[in-house]
Amino acid sequence: MSALRPARCLLLRPAPARPTSFRSRQFHSSPSHPARRRARSLNAKPKDTDYYPPPRERFKPYSETEKAQLAEIYSPEQLKAIEAGEQAIEPEDLLYQGELRQDPFGLKYLDDLSTITPVIDKPVRNPESNYDPNLRLKTEDEIVKDLAQWLKDLPAEPTRLDYMKFMDSRRMTVGDEKAERAPTSALAPKLPKIDDPEIRYAKRDKEDDPHLVRLMQQTGLTSKDLKKIRTKNLVSHPVVNQTRMGKIRSWYFLTIAGNGNGLLGVGEGKAAEPEDARKQAELRAIRAMEPIRRYEDRTIYGEVRGKVGAVELKLMTRPPGFGVRCQQYIFEMCRLAGITDLAARSSRSRNPMNTVKAAFQALKKQRLPDEIARARGLKMVDVRKVYYGGLV
Repeated sequence: MSALRPARCLLLRPAPARPTSFRSRQFHSSPSHPARRRARSLNAKPKDTDYYPPPRERFKPYSETEKAQLAEIYSPEQLKAIEAGEQAIEPEDLLYQGELRQDPFGLKYLDDLSTITPVIDKPVRNPESNYDPNLRLKTEDEIVKDLAQWLKDLPAEPTRLDYMKFMDSRRMTVGDEKAERAPTSALAPKLPKIDDPEIRYAKRDKEDDPHLVRLMQQTGLTSKDLKKIRTKNLVSHPVVNQTRMGKIRSWYFLTIAGNGNGLLGVGEGKAAEPEDARKQAELRAIRAMEPIRRYEDRTIYGEVRGKVGAVELKLMTRPPGFGVRCQQYIFEMCRLAGITDLAARSSRSRNPMNTVKAAFQALKKQRLPDEIARARGLKMVDVRKVYYGGLV
């Protein structure tokens, strides 16, 4: 049984691709001349079109077997319409005008345009969505009416909060109230305060540290976020204060804190007992945490300098894979801040305490490229190579 051939009036069949002749490569240093070949046309000689059969031979009438196969699919009325369509379409037109479009506006896929694809042609909207098909914009009279009603309901002494409530509740469209409501609001939710009795006298387990609860109130971080913060004691030594009562001995600690993802803080503590001084320095470092700008979450933006006392240092950006090549105090700060590529150079004193403070000062002095471009009146592309030194 021969394969079932679809009707020409229902499906346009593309013409077969004509074979392309490839020229042999010339092994010569000079470029080859363009081929001067006459384009093929419909009036070509028979010997040139032997490989390309005439249109009427390619599109032959249906045989009895093919008609019997079509009768199993289509009704007699449909078969008459198919035969009429076959007779109405000229084979030459089907061959040279029924090809697939290769221009930019042609479809990139094969599709039966007689049917509707719900996903592409007519997307079905979710019936549970808030979309209102009858939604329309308000007229000027309706807007004036809403404004007059708001002025009528306004209290004797309006505040800025009343205006914000009006801006949040106003509607520029008419339709379903749920559908037209703005997704965002200008009014912020009630923020808890430290003096709020619900927080100050909140019920907590006996095992909770009161310092941790106080730290949560001051920083706004949760206990889960505070547990992710890491601390490192960089400097610790005893100090002596000479008074008329004699020498009073105490301990000094310098601690850094960070979450490894752009937050870094430095804190100092001094107490008579080492443990109290260490705890004091850790809490102060967590409270003093500030965001550190990072380029690609791995290095700094350009070169920055810091100076505290006699310590003068310079931090320099480096390409990926360079690592952190600097002294130990700056290395620990970069590790807690999440910086993996950096170089540092100290020109004068290397006092540990002033080195940590100068490095923290330099990290906070970074300037973003868009700030520099805006100050110079240039674009980002004009500043990038100069600012990064062409290294990244």
